[in-house]
Amino acid sequence: MALLTATSVTGAATNVGSAAMSTSDTVSASDIGVNGALLQVINGGGSPINVTLTDPGTTRVGNAGTAVAQAVPAGSDRWFRLSPGHVNPSTGVATVTLSSATSVTYKLIRC
Repeated sequence: MALLTATSVTGAATNVGSAAMSTSDTVSASDIGVNGALLQVINGGGSPINVTLTDPGTTRVGNAGTAVAQAVPAGSDRWFRLSPGHVNPSTGVATVTLSSATSVTYKLIRC
């Protein structure tokens, strides 16, 4: 599990480089802030993958929050919005899981 690195986009042109992902990564609450963050998952592999943004919340009766896996087709990319609600208050991070990390990279931008 690795802490993903975020980039701030300013008024000037900004180069946002990509980096490798693992099957379970985290994003700090400070990178998500109050406005959220945008995560681009780039699947360079030959098979589709599933991305899940973990829901750290619970229902009123204490059941765990439900997180739905979303597909990223082979050779394609998808954007995901991380909100402050994705941050687990006890750990201070949001968790992103992948069904496979082979040839998968990311870009993370603070909003």
